Amino acid sequence: MQDSNVKYLNMLSKEYPTKQAVCREIINLNAILNLPKGTEHFMSDLHGEYEAFLHILNNCSGVVKEKVDLAFGDSLLCKEKGDICTLIYYPREKLKMLHKERELTDEWYKMTLNQLIEVARNLSSKYTRSKVRKAMPADFAYIIDELIHVQKDEDDNQVLYHKKILETILALNNGDEFIVALAGLIKRLAVDHLHIVGDIFDRGANADKIMDLLMEHHSIDIEWGNHDVLWMGAAAGSAACIANLVRNNLKYKNIEILENGYGISLRNLVLFALETYDEKDPIQAAYKAMSVMLQKVEGAVIAANPDFGMEDRRLLHRVNWDDYTIELDGKTYELNTHDFPTIDPTNPYVLSPEEKKIMDDLVVDFTSGERIRRHVDFLYDKGGIYNIYNQNLLYHGCVPLDENGNFDTVMVDGTPVSGKAYFDAAEEVARRAFYMQSRDELIRSRNKSRHDKDLDFMWYLWGGPKSPMCGRQVKTFERTYIDDKTTWEEPQDPYYKYHYEERYVRMILNEFGLFSDISHIINGHTPVKLGKGEVPVRANGKLYVIDGGFSKAYHKSTGHAGYTLIYNSHGLRLMSHNPFTGVEQALIHNDDIESESNMVEVEKTRVMVRDTDIGKGILEDIKDLEELLMCYRTGEINELD
Repeated sequence: MQDSNVKYLNMLSKEYPTKQAVCREIINLNAILNLPKGTEHFMSDLHGEYEAFLHILNNCSGVVKEKVDLAFGDSLLCKEKGDICTLIYYPREKLKMLHKERELTDEWYKMTLNQLIEVARNLSSKYTRSKVRKAMPADFAYIIDELIHVQKDEDDNQVLYHKKILETILALNNGDEFIVALAGLIKRLAVDHLHIVGDIFDRGANADKIMDLLMEHHSIDIEWGNHDVLWMGAAAGSAACIANLVRNNLKYKNIEILENGYGISLRNLVLFALETYDEKDPIQAAYKAMSVMLQKVEGAVIAANPDFGMEDRRLLHRVNWDDYTIELDGKTYELNTHDFPTIDPTNPYVLSPEEKKIMDDLVVDFTSGERIRRHVDFLYDKGGIYNIYNQNLLYHGCVPLDENGNFDTVMVDGTPVSGKAYFDAAEEVARRAFYMQSRDELIRSRNKSRHDKDLDFMWYLWGGPKSPMCGRQVKTFERTYIDDKTTWEEPQDPYYKYHYEERYVRMILNEFGLFSDISHIINGHTPVKLGKGEVPVRANGKLYVIDGGFSKAYHKSTGHAGYTLIYNSHGLRLMSHNPFTGVEQALIHNDDIESESNMVEVEKTRVMVRDTDIGKGILEDIKDLEELLMCYRTGEINELD
């Protein structure tokens, strides 16, 4: 054996010090390989819609309801099964409401606990007992383990044992906490792994609460969306990202997430705007002020980075400030406001002293805030521009293509890259931008100019025409200052034309090392507009777009409230959801999100753990353990016990 392998096996022998210990682990791992694969849950474009996200997270896109139906069939009425589901989704809230309505008897507790135990028992059947035990709340792990594995015997001793445990729980007035523990276990077993395919932030008001929930999840990955990278760039110190972020939240009147959620003060911005602009409404005045600052800082970034190819997005110097018009594509348009008090026509991209002070203060707030840094750290820790998981390729936006459908070339760090190499290079810059040393050190270091370039690239990832998170020409100026909507059209990367065709999707999959017929691309970013005949399944079933319009702002144009995807051992199911009526209605009337389930791909044979990425890792572990066992048997390594 090579020295490195001997060293590794000696280290492994400390964990498995005897032949019997090795044999036991090989047997255990082989057993795991033959269990059904865990359920994967794909969600995208949450956009701060906390209540809808919480509900879909709780009901696991209908998986919990299906398991309740499976457990009880026709033995319970629909309302009774609805009661069980709502209790699983919101155990503390539902119990609080039930206590107010009536006294909960021991018989109710016994019936409810037995029902929850039955659901948990059914869900636990596809996992090892060890994994189920690790998923249990520590305070109740031993008791739950006993209850869900109770076996009927000749003298009903186990049944009596089960009954006595429940009676003791009730005698100690511990029923509520036990219900909460069981509900949590059921939800955890219903979904083995969660994928968030981008855009947690903006539009909705409570992205910070969503982040808190995601940080508690037992198994998760995140593919960054353009709205996520905007917040990441802001936390890294990009003034252009900050200007966009603040403007977005002013536009959607979500300033609470800034001021209360992350401690970002807008007071100086509002005071300046009210004093400077012809607007009495504080939010609207601040929006006007930040819109102008945005054009200035973006213009400076574009001028400093000719590689971005975005010179046509610098428009302030093209405005005729005498009559407030601008010429675009040979046609003259009148601006919808003359309220530009801080613009210097001779140098329109320079911030006024007051604007510069506001932007500098915002940079300090965003880069020093403890909560925003914790959330952005989590995005970096669990996230990336793309992910390959169980032979599927996940990314939020697009793989830039040229007009002929070939991978387009983009300059990153002065090097032309395309396809997977572009994704890898872009992610390297994004990580470098956030994890560089402090700004004070940067000012004294030679790396400051490079760091500034990295921050500029974070802004490009947010809104660049060849950004893998965006892929369109963003028309912020036109949408803000020109009423003629013909100027608002935002040309998209050719990817969005070619991703309907299977051969181009297969080309992309191959580029990322995926050649199997079972591979798919799972995409977000572009809302699926049912009213216009759009469909989420594209390229002959090789690509799924699961941004169906989670955000309330999209519901009119999409005609529904989003898609999610479920991938279990039987295949892929696309879930289409109607708008959520709210937690209160769910508690009172058992209102669930009405969802339509479509089995879009059925596996010919059930997918087992051995067929997954985890299974491949287990097979490698078994191979190493078999080598260690051989070393024990030949005497090359001595048993430690």
